[in-house]
Amino acid sequence: HLKNYKPQISHFLVGFYIIQTVLETSECLYGNDGLLPARWQLRYSGKALWEQLLSSPTLLWLAPRLGLDTQTAMELLCLLGAALSLAATVLESLRDSLVFLFLWIIYLSMYQVGQVFLYFQWDSLLLETGFLCVLIAPVTSLRGWRAGREHDSVTFWLVRWLLFRLMFASGVVKLTSRCPTWWGLTALTYHYETQCIPTPLAWFAHQLPVWWHKLSVVATFAIEIAAPFLFLSPLRRLRLGAFYMQVLLQVLIILSGNYNFFNLLTLTMCLSLLDDEHIYFWLRKKYTPNPNQGFVVEIAVWALIGFGTVTWFDLQINWDEGTVSSRTVFTFHQFNQFLKTVTFPSVWLGALSLTWELVSAMFRCACVEGFFKRFLGTVQWTVFGAAAISMFAISLVPFTFIEYDSNASVWPGVRQGYDAVSRYQLVNSYGLFRRMTGVGGRPEVVIEGSMDKVTWTEIEFMYKPGNLSAPPSVITPHQPRLDWQMWFAALGTHAHSPWFTSLMYRLLQGKTDVIELIQSDVSQYPFHQQPPMYLRAHRYKYWFTKTLADGSYPQRWWRRVYIEEFYPTVYLGDTFLESMLSQHGLKSLPRHVSEAAVPQVVKWVRSQVRGVSAPLLLWSLLFCSVTLCLLRGLQLEITLKTKPTAAKAEPKHTATPHHPDAKEANSNDKYGLGQRQEEGREEEEEEQQEEEVDAQEDERRGEDEESEREENDVRDEVEEEEDGEEEEGSVD
Repeated sequence: HLKNYKPQISHFLVGFYIIQTVLETSECLYGNDGLLPARWQLRYSGKALWEQLLSSPTLLWLAPRLGLDTQTAMELLCLLGAALSLAATVLESLRDSLVFLFLWIIYLSMYQVGQVFLYFQWDSLLLETGFLCVLIAPVTSLRGWRAGREHDSVTFWLVRWLLFRLMFASGVVKLTSRCPTWWGLTALTYHYETQCIPTPLAWFAHQLPVWWHKLSVVATFAIEIAAPFLFLSPLRRLRLGAFYMQVLLQVLIILSGNYNFFNLLTLTMCLSLLDDEHIYFWLRKKYTPNPNQGFVVEIAVWALIGFGTVTWFDLQINWDEGTVSSRTVFTFHQFNQFLKTVTFPSVWLGALSLTWELVSAMFRCACVEGFFKRFLGTVQWTVFGAAAISMFAISLVPFTFIEYDSNASVWPGVRQGYDAVSRYQLVNSYGLFRRMTGVGGRPEVVIEGSMDKVTWTEIEFMYKPGNLSAPPSVITPHQPRLDWQMWFAALGTHAHSPWFTSLMYRLLQGKTDVIELIQSDVSQYPFHQQPPMYLRAHRYKYWFTKTLADGSYPQRWWRRVYIEEFYPTVYLGDTFLESMLSQHGLKSLPRHVSEAAVPQVVKWVRSQVRGVSAPLLLWSLLFCSVTLCLLRGLQLEITLKTKPTAAKAEPKHTATPHHPDAKEANSNDKYGLGQRQEEGREEEEEEQQEEEVDAQEDERRGEDEESEREENDVRDEVEEEEDGEEEEGSVD
C-alpha cells in the first residue's frame, strides 16, 4: 500500500461511497415495471458483442448470454458491488486496484442505462474519482509490484487536480451565468428554502439576517475561486489552509442540505491536500517535522487573498450596528478578462506541479539500492507517469469549458484523445449551482388521487416538501432519485419531464415497485389497498415560515400558495394519457417472470430489505463496517498491551545501530517515510544494513499486523516507518 495514511483513508471512504449510489439503482426506477425500464436502453441490433460494448459500455449486454433479463442483471450487479465494497471497508487486502476497477465498471454499467435519474454531476464525479482509485490503489495481487511504489505521489496528485477543477469551476460558473442573485450577493437568501431537499437546520439558516447571507456568498467566492490555486502550491501550510477552508464549506453544506454522497466524496478528495506530518498530528503520533520554509511568502499570499476579497466586494464594517456591508464592485467584462488571464496559466501551473511530482518520483526510483528493485520501480514510474500525463492532458478539454477562448486553444491531439474516451466518463466538466432557482418561491408539484373525482387526497413523498407541518428530512448520504426529479419537474412543464407521465400511469396501475419510491412502507401510501381511479397534479409555491414577533417558533415549517394545474386529471384508458405514453414511448408490454434460480435468489434478497428506508439501510451498513473495524483495532491494542516484548526489557537495543532489530528498522527507513526524517544518517550505516535487508525480505513480508505493531511500540523513534509498513502489508 501507499507509504502514508491519506491514501488509505481515501480508499476506505471512496470505496464505501461507491456502494451508496449503486444500491439506489433498483427495480423501482429501472425494472420491467419501473418508471424508465433499463431494457429500453439496450436495443439489440444484431451487432457483435464487442461492437455493442464499444457503443455503450455496460455489462448488461452480457445478461442474455447468462440467461438473465436486464432487471435481474442490474440487481445482481448492485448486490455484487455492495458486497465487494463493504468487504473492502473491513478487509485491507481487498483495497486493491483490481477491486476498484470492478466497482468502477459496475457503476459505469449502471450509468449507461440510468437515463435522467443518474445524470447528475456527482455521478460523473464518482465515476472519475473511482477511476483515479484504480491508478492510486496498490496491486496487492501482484507480489513484485508491492515492493516499490515510488510513483505514488504522481498518481495521487491527480486527485488534487480533480479537486482543483471541481472547486474552481463551481465558483466561476456562478458569475459567468450572470445570475443576478450571485452578482447581487443575495443567492443564500433564497438557497436554503429553494434547494432540492433542505434539512431542519436550513430553516434556521434562512432566518439569519441578509447582511450575513451576503457575507457568506463572498466567503463562498473566496473559497471556490481563490483558494483552489493553493491546492497546487509547494508550501504545505498554504495547502493546509486551503484544506480547512474547503472542509468548512463542505460541512456547512452537509448541515443545511441533503446532497447525498457528493460533499462526503469532496471531503475525501480534500485529503490529497494533507501530508504525513499533519496526518500524524491528527493521530497524535511522533513525527520529525521538516523545517518551516516560505513563511514570508505564505503571509503575503494570505494577505493578497484577504485584500482582494475586501477590495472586490467592498467589505465595510458598521461598528454601531454590528454588521458588515458588501457589494460586487467589478463588472462582468472585468471578470471575463480575469478568467481569460488565469485559465490557461492555471493549466501551466498544473503542468508544472505534475512535472515536479514526476521528477521527484524519478529521483526516488534512482536512489533505490539493488538493480532489480531500481528496475522495477522505474518500470512502474514509467507506466503510471504516462497514465498521469494522459489523464491530465484529456482533462484540459472539460476544464477549459469555463472560458471559450482557452477551450479553443486546446491542442487538437488532446481534443481527439478526449473524444475517444468521453463515453467512459474518465474526465468531466463541473459547475455546481450555476443559477439560483425559486427566487419567487420554490415550486413544488403535488399529486392528488381520488376514487370518485370529488374527494381528492394528496400523495405525500417521504423526503421532498409537501406536508406543511412535516419537518425537512435528513437523509445524507442517500439520494432519493425520484424526489430529486420531482424538484426539477416543478421548474418546467410536464412535457419537459416525460417520466412524469410514466409515474402517473404506474400509480394508476398500482405498481408496488413504484409506490415504494414514494413510501417505502407501503401502508403509509393512501391508496395501498386499491389504486386510485383518478390522478391529477398541481403546482404550488412554498416558502419557509418565519419566526414569530415574540421570537417563538411557528407550528408549521412551510407555507404555500396554489399556482396552477401541472398535469390534468387522468385515468386508465384516458385519451390524453394514452397519447402521452405513445408520444414518449413509455407504454410497454408485460414481461414474463423467470423461474430460474438466480432471479429467484435476487428476488429473495430484495424481499429481505423491502419496507426499510434507504437512509436506514445505508447507515446500518456503515455502522456495521465501522464497528468491525473498531473491534479489530481494540483487539490489536489489547494484544499489544498483554504481550510484553523482549525489547522492552532491553531498551538500549533500540539505540544500537548494530542490533538486528535496529538494523531491520533502519533498513525499512530507506524505502518508507524515514528517508525524509533520517536524512542525516551516514551512508556507511545504510550499506551495512543492506545485506541483512535482502536476507530477511521474504520473511518480513509474511509477518502479520500484530508483530509489526509490536515493533512499533518498541522503537518510538521509528514508529512512523513501522506504521507505514503495517498499512502496506509489505516492506520495501
